Amino acid sequence: MLFQSGAFLIFFPIVILLFYLIPKKGQMPFLLAASYYFYMSWNAKYALLLLFSTVLTYSCARLIEKAESAKSRKVFLILCLVLQLGILFDMKYLNFAVSLLARLLLLLHVELTVPAFDIVLPVGISFYTFQALSYVIDVYRKEEPAEKNFLQYALYVSFFPTILSGPIERSKNLLMQIRQQKRLNPEKIVTGLLIMAFGYFQKLIIAGRASVMVDHVYQNLDSSSALQILLAVFLFSIQIYCDFGGYSMLALGAAKVLGFDLTENFRQPYLAVSIQDFWRRWHISLSTWFRDYLYIPLGGSRCSRICKYRNIMITFLVSGMWHGAGLHYLVWGGLNGFFQVCEDAFSTVRRRLPCKRLLTFIVASFTWVFFRAESVSRAVHVCLGICRISGSHMRQLLEMGLGRTDVIVLVIAIAVLIVADLLHEKEISFTAWLLQRKIGVRYAVYLAVCMVLLLQVVADFGQPAASFLYFQF
Repeated sequence: MLFQSGAFLIFFPIVILLFYLIPKKGQMPFLLAASYYFYMSWNAKYALLLLFSTVLTYSCARLIEKAESAKSRKVFLILCLVLQLGILFDMKYLNFAVSLLARLLLLLHVELTVPAFDIVLPVGISFYTFQALSYVIDVYRKEEPAEKNFLQYALYVSFFPTILSGPIERSKNLLMQIRQQKRLNPEKIVTGLLIMAFGYFQKLIIAGRASVMVDHVYQNLDSSSALQILLAVFLFSIQIYCDFGGYSMLALGAAKVLGFDLTENFRQPYLAVSIQDFWRRWHISLSTWFRDYLYIPLGGSRCSRICKYRNIMITFLVSGMWHGAGLHYLVWGGLNGFFQVCEDAFSTVRRRLPCKRLLTFIVASFTWVFFRAESVSRAVHVCLGICRISGSHMRQLLEMGLGRTDVIVLVIAIAVLIVADLLHEKEISFTAWLLQRKIGVRYAVYLAVCMVLLLQVVADFGQPAASFLYFQF
């Protein structure tokens, strides 16, 4: 059930209506049932895996809290980590690990017949695994109490706006809100729907069109010009931002309609002045997870410079592997770590550089090549394609899979996105401004937004709904 699918557009209004109509004590059990129904719409059998993960982490957290000795607490934590990460490894990395082992043995002239395990990656497993582990680790650190109400904890793990692609919520934020009864708040509902509308705008109007052009070039690298490849590289930066950022907006908006305030997951990342700044703004919930549960435990920056750089590289290599089972993801993570190390090592030079935002966008776009390509060799092929000497190819920009009208719409939509990000950077909220206008102005804007999205839905009618990029992680 995709957020932009007809099924969700029926499911969500029903959930809203029943959520606010039923007695307050029944709200959270109802939302738990709705979340499991939502998850089971993808693959019912993997709901059992979700339930097992929930029972495991709930039980381990309770045992950790009740344990009398530090040794017992550590044993329960390690048990939970091994089982949870073991499930994630088995589902996501087993085929990759076996294939990599076969390649390494081949270098030693040892041939190994590699079986291909028929494993379908459960949607959202990387997200809900990390969310559940953050809770257990916080209980172990005595930063949060263990939740006694199993149903409330189960909703924390499976909450349908976040389970597929985050944000990766901490228990001190989401679980605390789950413990509270929700009252109908018209202003929150309107704000949430406006946030969702902007999320749909990012996904349907920008990411959808950009993906056509990007896919066309990546599938036809040999016949694409250098200018087309370069444009595809920059367009993918826009595509993945609007795809994942759009999903995050939809999740934040849907949760707000139901009375929940989720963690901000993006903060105008392409206005960053360095790669380090970029990662403070991009997928914030994941960046802070790795900071708190990997980088700082490794020693963080409170050690020698060499150790600090080692910690940065380890964190980003693991982050790369979290995103996918492939060497190109490892290279992508390594590149981001490498550029952060370079920024720190040459901080004096970096501060003097002009056009920091533009340079950061170019560097980030370069790293995205390894994220988008199917392999490292394919990514290198893209980079070499940009370097080809060629003439004018302006006419070929209209030969990248989109018609003239869609190209114009895409350009206008990207301009709107840039303006919106600049306004947010200056802490100017369009939603807050709109809610202070007269009712006639507000409803005129609502109608205009609905018309734009309706036209997009009509244009996409009959075509399969495009999945979000981060669903595969």
